[in-house]
Amino acid sequence: MSRYGASGVRAAVAVEDRLFRALAVLRAITLLNAIAINVVTRDDLVHPWGGAAILAAMAAWTAFVTWAYTDAVRRSIPLLLADAAVALAALTLTPLVKGPDFDGTVPGFWVMAALLAWAVRFRQWGGLGAAVVIVAADLWLRADITQTNLGNAYLLLIGGPIVGFLCGSLQEMAVQRDAAQQSAAAAAERARLARVVHDGVLQVLALVQRRGAELGGDAAELGRLAGEQEKRLRTLIRSQDALRDRVDNGVVDLADALARLRDRPHVDVAVPGGPVDLPAATATEVVAVVEACLDNVARHVGEDAPAWVLLEAFPDHVAVSVRDDGPGIPEGRLEEARAQGRLGVLESIQGRVRDLGGTAELTTGSFGTEWELSVPRSTHAPR
Repeated sequence: MSRYGASGVRAAVAVEDRLFRALAVLRAITLLNAIAINVVTRDDLVHPWGGAAILAAMAAWTAFVTWAYTDAVRRSIPLLLADAAVALAALTLTPLVKGPDFDGTVPGFWVMAALLAWAVRFRQWGGLGAAVVIVAADLWLRADITQTNLGNAYLLLIGGPIVGFLCGSLQEMAVQRDAAQQSAAAAAERARLARVVHDGVLQVLALVQRRGAELGGDAAELGRLAGEQEKRLRTLIRSQDALRDRVDNGVVDLADALARLRDRPHVDVAVPGGPVDLPAATATEVVAVVEACLDNVARHVGEDAPAWVLLEAFPDHVAVSVRDDGPGIPEGRLEEARAQGRLGVLESIQGRVRDLGGTAELTTGSFGTEWELSVPRSTHAPR
């Protein structure tokens, strides 16, 4: 269980606790079954008192091990080895009390409890290993092996690994459930804090920025600083919202990644309120394309030229628009650059988007320049 986090370990141990409680019930039932069968077939006992002693030892061990398995700390390898040893001892003593030609062993199905304890504790490999040892001991003791004996051995050999696999699956599900619950609780708390910040601090900063611009002078500088802090605080809120507690599976929130571009001067970014998940490699390429568009604005329109980024999320694709209000790209400029071997726009923007399986459409004129990027949400890593 060391591969789980602290909360994951608690969830996995809780599942194991419930399975060992169920195993305690099964152990008691199989003990009663063994006692009943040996009482009914007491005439087959060569040494009745020896059989009674074995059953008494089984009952005492059942009481002890049921208590011992209630605490996860005590569920150690030495205890599990002792459990298997007691089961094997009950098996190997059977010929002494029933004779070499015995039909059924004294413990009967009771030995199954030790096997399942290994399966619950060590998953399918523990169940398989314990099954092999118990089955081998049972068949080795018999003078004649019948089809019934082979059938019981077969059930033990497949039952141990299956129970171990199911135990592991239940633990994985419990860990994922707890992680999802913690993530939902954290998201709700972040949303509450975001509302508090939005209703209070952000509104005050926006008011200071607006009033400072109206008053001019030193107040204008104060307003500008308030505006910068408002932008940073909004970015921080988005960043915190993107930190969802989940196992890293190569997914990135594109909305959060694009929102960070607000730190660039004169860039306004509008994104959806919720996360927009994309494969990490795809999101990285989309952000790089948007940055290339913004670099073109700063280079060709001016360092102080405003630019706008808009992200829209659809079920099958995302659409990103990057717009400025500059003079536009002169007609024939791109064809001229292509002829001269300068492929900056084609490779840094159109080429990247094309590799992602998307499209990049350019609209330009006296009103400015706008790139419209469309990328599938299920795309693979860029080539």
